[in-house]
Amino acid sequence: MASTAGKVIKCRAAVAWEAGKPLVIQEVEVAPPQALEVRLKILYTSLCHTDVYFWEAKGQTPVFPRILGHEAAGIVESVGEGVTELAPGDHVLPVFTGECKECAHCKSEESNMCELLRINPDRKVMIGDGQARFSVNGQPIYHFLGTSTFSEYTVVHSGCVAKINPEAPLDKVCVLSCGFCTGFGATVNVAKPKKGSTVAIFGLGAVGLAAAEGARVAGASRIIGVDLNSNRFETAKKFGCTEFVNPLEHTKPVQEVLAEMTNGGVDRAVECTGNINAMIQALESVHDGWGVAVLVGVPHKDAEFKTHPIHFLNEKTLKGTFYGHYKPRTDLPVVVEQYLKGELELEKFITHSVPFSEINKAFELMLAGQGLRCIIHMDG
Repeated sequence: MASTAGKVIKCRAAVAWEAGKPLVIQEVEVAPPQALEVRLKILYTSLCHTDVYFWEAKGQTPVFPRILGHEAAGIVESVGEGVTELAPGDHVLPVFTGECKECAHCKSEESNMCELLRINPDRKVMIGDGQARFSVNGQPIYHFLGTSTFSEYTVVHSGCVAKINPEAPLDKVCVLSCGFCTGFGATVNVAKPKKGSTVAIFGLGAVGLAAAEGARVAGASRIIGVDLNSNRFETAKKFGCTEFVNPLEHTKPVQEVLAEMTNGGVDRAVECTGNINAMIQALESVHDGWGVAVLVGVPHKDAEFKTHPIHFLNEKTLKGTFYGHYKPRTDLPVVVEQYLKGELELEKFITHSVPFSEINKAFELMLAGQGLRCIIHMDG
């Protein structure tokens, strides 16, 4: 890799030129990393619903042409000026949010929302100089979430890169850089269910199942999955769900159904849908006195949370979380070690695999609601 350091690299990337149109696999030029940046060789990436959301561009300002992708694993190819904690050859996970280790948030044990590097979906260039590192025939190709992993090489701010144990299989741990940690951490780091407690999980997609897995690992005795799609219930059993509720099959509000099932309400509820009604139901379904509801899903920008204040006066607690309350550079290496010790089961989240040349198939699978995570092998 030393021979490419400081030089422009030509490689394959899957470029989104228009909203909702198939990605185009083509040659792009990737500039060398500038100060505090690293250039990574991506070996495995996976498709997250967030990629599809911004590809469809139905709910935000469209930004094209763009290289999507943010859940991945790879190896450092070269580093820019001032990068001291990473070196060529390091095995790493790029992350859509960062940890500068210098701001008030990074210095606080209570926050993972770095002032400098927190997620910014609207940012389409590098923060150092406001320029893109990708181009095609001189035309800039925009970045996505600071990662743009649907490219054989990408440039990322060093504060958004977690160095991990080189023994970890990159085709498995790549899912840690987004979905798994978001759901799992929401349960174990924020909801913190006690052993033997009852937990409700609203939404049984990949993030919701990771939240259920967190409840299982924490020792919850009852894990109740709540979803409008009953077909998800069988899969959810593999992630610890013991019971299921489809709100469409009940005449009562789901919070009342859960209260009747649990003698007054669940101990913890984790909401992973982004639907504002589910968010309200999650709070109203927890037990008074000690119940905690945690919001994970991202709601519509105009959504408003409306509930009666008596829920709070009755000592129910409502919390929100971002990326499972993990600090990327500090905590991700620890999570990888947990996986290597057999404490976490990542394999069951990976349901499909495609070569990079067939990346559009991964989009088709997700749009059809098939599977959880599709791993994209960059050498294919």
